[in-house]
Amino acid sequence: MAAISLSVNGASHSVDVTPETPLLWVLRDSLGLTGTKYGCGIGQCGACTVHLDGVATRTCTLPISAVGAKRVTTIEGLAMGDALTAVQAAWIAEDVPQCGYCQSGQIMAAASLLAKNPHPSDADIDAGMTNVCRCGTYQRIRAAIHRAAKGNGNHN
Repeated sequence: MAAISLSVNGASHSVDVTPETPLLWVLRDSLGLTGTKYGCGIGQCGACTVHLDGVATRTCTLPISAVGAKRVTTIEGLAMGDALTAVQAAWIAEDVPQCGYCQSGQIMAAASLLAKNPHPSDADIDAGMTNVCRCGTYQRIRAAIHRAAKGNGNHN
């Protein structure tokens, strides 16, 4: 065990974990931020996606020792206070979730995609959104990303 410092959602934290502990478990078990989900445990499904310095990153296989000074943003820290981001508002407007389990990872991946490409095509979305949704809400996910790209996520 070692005291490891990290920045999560704009706040500094120190956790006492082994350096090999995946960031996912630090977020969930040490910091109580349970919006980031465990899915596959091998970095394939994307349910565990957060942002590291703004880049969508899967955390179930990322050791805490690899985080260093990077800023971690979880689904809990994506919005500013009560004001939803355009992606979050679009997710609601398009009624994207079915079971909802993968949605925090999907939203984090979509926010990162739009930060890199503010007006993605369908092909860009298909290539950039590699998270798995077992319910198959991919058409609604695509629609929400297009809606968020147009503005604030409200009905146009």
